[in-house]
Amino acid sequence: MPIRTHAAAAALVACLAAAAPQAREPSPRPEYALTTQAAFDAGSVPAYAGDHGEVYARIDADLDAHVAHLQRWVRQRSISAQDDGIDAMAQLVADDLRALGFQEVRLVETPGHPGVLGYYDAGAPRTLVVYMMYDVQPVEPNWRIDDPFAGELVEHALGTVLMARGATNQKGPQRAFLNAVDAIIATHGTLPVNLYVVAEGEEELGSPNFGEVLAPWVDRLREADGAFFPMNIQAPTGDVALNLGVKGIVYFELEARGGDWGGPARSEIHGSLKALVDAPALRLVQAIASLTTPDGNTVLVPGYYDAVRAPTPDEQRLINALAETADDGAAQAALGVSRWIDGLAGREAIVRNLYDPTLNINGIWSGYTGEGMKTILPHVATAKLDSRLPPGLEPEDAYRMIRAHLDAQGFGEIALRPLAGYPAAATPVDAPLVQAALGVFNKYGAQPRVAPWLGGSAPFYQFTRTLGLPFVFGGLGHGSGAHGPDEYMLIRPAEGVAAAGLAEIERSYVDLLHALAADAAQ
Repeated sequence: MPIRTHAAAAALVACLAAAAPQAREPSPRPEYALTTQAAFDAGSVPAYAGDHGEVYARIDADLDAHVAHLQRWVRQRSISAQDDGIDAMAQLVADDLRALGFQEVRLVETPGHPGVLGYYDAGAPRTLVVYMMYDVQPVEPNWRIDDPFAGELVEHALGTVLMARGATNQKGPQRAFLNAVDAIIATHGTLPVNLYVVAEGEEELGSPNFGEVLAPWVDRLREADGAFFPMNIQAPTGDVALNLGVKGIVYFELEARGGDWGGPARSEIHGSLKALVDAPALRLVQAIASLTTPDGNTVLVPGYYDAVRAPTPDEQRLINALAETADDGAAQAALGVSRWIDGLAGREAIVRNLYDPTLNINGIWSGYTGEGMKTILPHVATAKLDSRLPPGLEPEDAYRMIRAHLDAQGFGEIALRPLAGYPAAATPVDAPLVQAALGVFNKYGAQPRVAPWLGGSAPFYQFTRTLGLPFVFGGLGHGSGAHGPDEYMLIRPAEGVAAAGLAEIERSYVDLLHALAADAAQ
């Protein structure tokens, strides 16, 4: 005879449901009705017409010294995760700003790694904030060169490259920008715009203390006209993809640990005892599974989609232009995947990538994972998850809704430990700084594909929200291998390679500063 009748079981379920927090219905995945077929034409922005021949000539004459500056920067170790060379690199950045003639330079102590602030007063109508990160990732053992911090010039299929940790992410393009500044000052004695430099040493750690770096000058920085992050964004073909923002993110751990609710509290026990003992590992996977539909592709947390805003008319024009040249097959092949979710393609895939929140497991672990057999019931199970947040969905709201959902579903014992979180950032395409950048790209025949933002995340909200500035991250130049072995930046392209080399990168930075200054005169 069964211990519990169907009627008794139903009564118990009803009793538990009455006692538990009442779960809300999940929000449906939003459907966005795009209202225009018009497409943004980056080529309609007039190419920057300025010609600064004397400065270009100075760049060409000093190019060997400029390469040496890049090598000097990458040779200084600055691995933030290991606190390796950080203080020395911060001092190097500060010393270089002083050598260039910045009238104000200061190191800013934070609870973590120090920041650097610099100001060059040119007495100009326009002011630009330049963001820099001076830290790099740890190195792997499988580089083709012996020392990733030697700053070697290496012959590559694309031409001569600087191969080093930090070559393209981001020491190379940042020092190239300062080389351009040096060439302008050496030629004309001053700059066409005032410059702030704000540099941090914790970008690779999620920028936990970047607000502390900005704090001493935050009111001054808010008076600037825009912010810029020098970055190599060209493909070897010369193609450019310019993103005008990023998604936000929450990154957190979920953990199930035995205790009063059930499960072993002190250590793992024999697996045969599952007949009598709750399993934290099973509770964890069930809690995670409750967050999404069974296919993992729709978030079931109530309210999670509610705050996400629909594409604006200007964003729709950008999306339509992206869809005209979208190659889903090539993107899938590059990633090693066979299809997008739900067979999405073209414009629908672009919208889903940019406007949908995500929920993803980065890692999950518990118990025995070695070879052979070991039958245990682990006492703890942990997973790392992230959720990418489009504009409208705030980190604190995401955490609150996830916690409320777990509680309502009966997973109150599951610990939620926030590790990071920041909101999305976006800059409108008609911002003067964006228009200046597009004009410079067009001058060099590198008409960009322009996206409202990336599907990835970075703490650029510090510029768009904390400082209230338009923010552009990009520039001519090609590099690859960021966060991996054989990282490089292209210095001298081989014949047939359309991406810019160092001299052309620096000329384009000269043009950008003058283009922003010219906007003030209009």
